[in-house]
Amino acid sequence: MTGFIKQTLPNLCADLPVEVLSSSELPGVQITGITSDSREVRPGFVFVAIPGASTDGHGFIPQAISQGAAAVIGSLMLPDLPVPYIQVKDPRLALAFLASAFYGSPARSMTMIGVTGTDGKTTTSNLIFQILLSAGLQSGIVSTVNASIGTDVYDTGFHVTTPQSTDVQRYLARMKAAGLTHVVLEVTSHGLAQQRVAACEFEIGVVTNITHEHLDYHGTYEAYRDAKASLLTGLVDTAPKQRMVEPAAVLNKDDISYDALSKVVKVRQIAYSTRPGADVWAENIHHDTDGLHFVANGPGFSIPVFSHLMGLFNVSNCLAAISATVVALGIDLEAARRGIANLQGVPGRMEQVSMGQPFISIVDFAHTPNALKQALKAAREMASGRVIAVFGSAGLRDREKRRMMAEIAADLADISLLTAEDPRTESLDMILEEMAQGAISHAGVEGETFIRIRDRGNAMRRAIHMAREGDVVIACGKGHEQSMCFGNIEFPWDDRVAMRAALAERMSATGPQMPFLPTQDEEKK
Repeated sequence: MTGFIKQTLPNLCADLPVEVLSSSELPGVQITGITSDSREVRPGFVFVAIPGASTDGHGFIPQAISQGAAAVIGSLMLPDLPVPYIQVKDPRLALAFLASAFYGSPARSMTMIGVTGTDGKTTTSNLIFQILLSAGLQSGIVSTVNASIGTDVYDTGFHVTTPQSTDVQRYLARMKAAGLTHVVLEVTSHGLAQQRVAACEFEIGVVTNITHEHLDYHGTYEAYRDAKASLLTGLVDTAPKQRMVEPAAVLNKDDISYDALSKVVKVRQIAYSTRPGADVWAENIHHDTDGLHFVANGPGFSIPVFSHLMGLFNVSNCLAAISATVVALGIDLEAARRGIANLQGVPGRMEQVSMGQPFISIVDFAHTPNALKQALKAAREMASGRVIAVFGSAGLRDREKRRMMAEIAADLADISLLTAEDPRTESLDMILEEMAQGAISHAGVEGETFIRIRDRGNAMRRAIHMAREGDVVIACGKGHEQSMCFGNIEFPWDDRVAMRAALAERMSATGPQMPFLPTQDEEKK
């Protein structure tokens, strides 16, 4: 990692907004990089030791020093290290602000828009991004899918979460160097709780919704909501900027989180809703085969909007984007309308896979109870026949949602194929059993309305081969992701490739091979 400007250790640490518990003398050595991964340390790096759930970075300090670390930051009292050591209360926060300082505080030169929520973050971020581009603004985006900086696009990882703070600041520095003025940053609850977006100096914070998810990490819904809320409560601390805009929080008035969030936000609030009574609302909503049509209303405006996106839930995402751009930033209405219409789709979000079959096949990222509910409702709107759902529930994650998702599918789908979705080190059979019990509790009948198929490729085959004209086959949970985790191994996997492989087999057409999973050798059903 190479800095854009030369930094010395005292300069980097001069305005560090973290509680320092102890510190040795800081020599004026030039710093060449910041990292919390000891494997990345090179001569002149600052190594930040972060305690984790499974490993503690303090245990890797000797390795970092042997590889040339110029200084170490951690939370433990460690005397007699051969390099300068700063003991701080919160190493994660220190990492973020050190990375920001190393790259010259890039967020302070751009208008920063953060988007968080359980579902719809990526879509809403991309809608805002397209509106900014349509308005002629030099803009970039960092999402859980990729980072876009001008014509350059960077992959942000196999499994979706906000990148580490050092990566975020590096992306922002590249955007600043490219002359960008506006940045959209998709922000997860883990990213907020782990300080990955500290020092991002947001002026606009957007919430899509906060529903049941990540309770394995946060413990309670309230703790999860509070992690999301920190994006909004932090708006009051944004550093002054040359092109400062009035900070604003964009809230979903239709969501259960609205009342609690509206009470803690201390900046301008903009509420949106699919019903009248909010600052921005929709009317005359209808769904055609080409996408969504509705009228968006707001302070002094009423404008017809078309979106290629499928599913009525995307009306809310469009309203959030309009609130953040037209109302909060004063962007032209026509630019907003063009930007929304310009977004053809988001990878793995209600993405249709077509090879000429007489039914609709869709891949969606829905991996939460609410997202699955909305995806199945959208599939029902599109189907003249049955809705056939393929989905699973991840291992080492919130167990309660396994039952909840199977219950929802029992209510809304005609046939559910329960299958693998990143079982990790948990028993796949036990996960499927918990899901099956949820389906049974809502009148599901095994072998009729739901089937357990351990191999996701075989589940995809079964769904495609049983589909008839007018049906909708929807595979949920993986979306754009490029791997599936069994044990501790990530196997290359893409639901869209798997669906094309199954379609090619059914139609005796040329297509990709079904990606391999360790469950694939089981009997194909």
